[in-house]
Amino acid sequence: MTASGLNVGERLRRVEAVVDASLSQMDADQLLTELLGRLRRILDVDGATVLHLDRHAHQLVETAVSGRECGPGGIPIPAGRGYLGRVVSDRRPVLVEHVERGELPELSRAPHPRSLLGVPMLAGADVVGVLQVGSRRSRRFTADDVHLLQLAADRAAQATLAMANRVDRAAALALQRSLLPAQLPEVAGIDLAARYLPGHNTGVGGDWYDVFGLPSGWLGVVIGDVTGHGLRAAVVMGRLRSALRAYALEDDDPANVLTRLDRKIRHFEGGHLATALYAMLPPDRSRIHLSLAGHPPPVLTRPAHPTELLGLPVDEPLGLRSSRPRRGTVIDFPPGAVLICYTDGLVERRTESIDTGLERLRTTVAVAPADALCATVMTGLADGVPSDDIALLMVRRRPAEAQASGCAPIGADE
Repeated sequence: MTASGLNVGERLRRVEAVVDASLSQMDADQLLTELLGRLRRILDVDGATVLHLDRHAHQLVETAVSGRECGPGGIPIPAGRGYLGRVVSDRRPVLVEHVERGELPELSRAPHPRSLLGVPMLAGADVVGVLQVGSRRSRRFTADDVHLLQLAADRAAQATLAMANRVDRAAALALQRSLLPAQLPEVAGIDLAARYLPGHNTGVGGDWYDVFGLPSGWLGVVIGDVTGHGLRAAVVMGRLRSALRAYALEDDDPANVLTRLDRKIRHFEGGHLATALYAMLPPDRSRIHLSLAGHPPPVLTRPAHPTELLGLPVDEPLGLRSSRPRRGTVIDFPPGAVLICYTDGLVERRTESIDTGLERLRTTVAVAPADALCATVMTGLADGVPSDDIALLMVRRRPAEAQASGCAPIGADE
């Protein structure tokens, strides 16, 4: 027998129950449900709960539960408060052997828990949640109980992270798709086409594009990329998109619009960076006014001219504290020309220089209708499973004869 009253065989049986390889065959939801049920039986407790740490809201959120008698009942709990908050802040098990009624408001629900044990769920150096067990009767948890619960918490941490990442990715993808234009606008004298492909290794992020008309008759074109991935990056992307549209209504200079957007992200979205290309086309569409904030340069292809990677001045990304004024450039945009805007996922590869990717893009592009050219570029450059999000936007000025007739002949290049 051990000091805790368990013989060696009993201790091994308990450990095996939580490290059992068969649990790995289950999906995350099933694993947590089965694990909590086993803990209740082994430890003879009335309730077991997994609480995920939502870092955005700084709350502990119930993810899985077996026996609601000793849990928060689905109500989020501030992560810096109470007994559970101590588990998070101290990064160690916390035992409450006898809970007085009203002592723990976050758990003050009937029937009243009398003894509680919570341990941190760790993923590397990060606390990702709390695993808690509770009993309606006063009882003493042993060192073996604490050790067993910590083993279970390590198992639960990975499952909880998988569930959180799955939910975040689905939410980010839904948000991103809701914010990207479902259909590009019909614009006199201009053909537009776009593609978006989410990255599968890093998850959905903050890539975006937008095309909008202004009361002055000018056309706004923007493509950007918020650093990071997941729901948070998608949320920031949505805020920047809305802010840029508002600033565009008040200022006709792309450099000034990006200056205001930079101030916005530094003040309200601290810790985030973004790149952006913002362009404006006048009513006659004969030229393009552009400004770049840390974004890859666009490609321009024109009839009877070689395709070129535009050597435009590139200013600091949005979100950096820099006092340098942002610059704008004006380029000619003759009939039949196409401006190709993209995010870095199209040209960046871990195994090669970005210059190689840029040259591959340049040599892939040729004068063609916008949608056909989009398809050509995606086929030629986008991997089947890209490691990063890809956004691609084509802006083509219709050839003179197509403008005169009001539409471009099907399949016509010029």
